[in-house]
Amino acid sequence: MNVGFFGIQYSFGLQQSAVNPIYDFLGAHPDQIPLLNLAGPLTGLLIQPLIGALSDKTWSPKLGGRRKPYFLIGALICSVALFLFPFSSSLWMAAGLLWILDAGNNTAMEPYRAFIADKLDESQQPLGFQAQSFFTGFGQTLANISLFIFPLIFLGTTGKLPTWVLASFFLGSFCSIASVWWSSHTTKEIPPTPEELQKMKAERISLFTPLIDIAKAVKEMPKVMWQLALVYLFQWYALFCYWQNSSKSIALSVWHTTPEKNMQLYGEAVSWTGLVNGWYNIVTFLCAFSLVYFAKKYSAKVVHFSCLSIAAIGFLIFPHIENKYLLFPAITGFGIGWASMMGIPYLMIVANIPKERYGVYMGIINMMIVIPMLIQTVTFGFIMKHVLNNDPRSAITFAGVLLAISAIFTLFIVTKKPTESEL
Repeated sequence: MNVGFFGIQYSFGLQQSAVNPIYDFLGAHPDQIPLLNLAGPLTGLLIQPLIGALSDKTWSPKLGGRRKPYFLIGALICSVALFLFPFSSSLWMAAGLLWILDAGNNTAMEPYRAFIADKLDESQQPLGFQAQSFFTGFGQTLANISLFIFPLIFLGTTGKLPTWVLASFFLGSFCSIASVWWSSHTTKEIPPTPEELQKMKAERISLFTPLIDIAKAVKEMPKVMWQLALVYLFQWYALFCYWQNSSKSIALSVWHTTPEKNMQLYGEAVSWTGLVNGWYNIVTFLCAFSLVYFAKKYSAKVVHFSCLSIAAIGFLIFPHIENKYLLFPAITGFGIGWASMMGIPYLMIVANIPKERYGVYMGIINMMIVIPMLIQTVTFGFIMKHVLNNDPRSAITFAGVLLAISAIFTLFIVTKKPTESEL
């Protein structure tokens, strides 16, 4: 059932590692990058909770069930956007296509998490959510490795972009729809009970219904989710700083260049960044399932604190490394942290939310992810220019400090006791 997450995360891998270098190729300045990434957090903020609320009230046997219609449509939109993205001829065309791509990704992502929660009981949920973490690492690994391998195979330029960009995005377009279709085709949804079905039919759904459901869910949100929101504020702000600046940081620390100085050398740095980011995703899918064991033994909270701390140390070391091969042990810490981020927080909250509202609450969790990203896109340009002197290496250090803060706030989360004993 989690195979579809592979395609969704292949697409996210391209967004994280390839979109910002494409902006660089098209002439963006470092302090413009955060605002050009506004699409991700804003579409996530608007789309995921709405899709979650709608899917809670949906049951269509003809279209596949409750969650499937939404993540199939999202994967299709994503595939079309990935196919068109390499043909961007200007900075703002690329930014516009990123909005469409993110809309598709977010439409597919939210109901997929609820789909897993629907299908699995409490004893199976740790394995189910960490399976998503595994496929997150696997999909993003292949996306990032393509950024290293394809430049060696596909030479030259097509339009304003290197030809390897087309190859990576075309492969992503195929993976997105094919893997989601596979999961949809092979995994049946659990139909609602007659009582649940009758309740769905009795409820009138209007344009404002999902908004009302979201507002009500936020008002009734359990305390543990507010505590997680504080952790996410620092955690996801930090990750956006890393993804936006990793290529340029490596270009400066290892190749001692910038896009403005030497575009060819910068292209080599981008290619190597794909390999480095591919490695942290390999670490993610290799250690994803082992975190289930540690969550059972020590609690999800302790696991997440430990993984965030290890990731923070890696980020603090990363921008000071001049040997390109030593980047791999440094980024290993983030791979461990990423494995936890993609699954463990859901274990801390899933026992505290009602089953019939998984969709809307998974959407609200995503709001906790995208609001920090939204804040980052509108504030970090100023910080980058006036505090960090437009130095991407300082941006990575800044991200490490924020991850350390998020690790500390994780220790204050109070989870439902029975959840830990039932894992």
